[in-house]
Amino acid sequence: MADIVILACSDCKRRNYTTTKNKKKITSKLEFKKYCRFCRKHTLHKETK
Repeated sequence: MADIVILACSDCKRRNYTTTKNKKKITSKLEFKKYCRFCRKHTLHKETK
């Protein structure tokens, strides 16, 4: 029941990463601190539609 979700940078709003998420177990939106190659630094990446 894992679905593919897209992660977008919170600073530049570009969609950089994809990951999987079990929507039955995790109901909140995912947030990771990952590297953004456009901002050239580590930023918070949030789940988008």
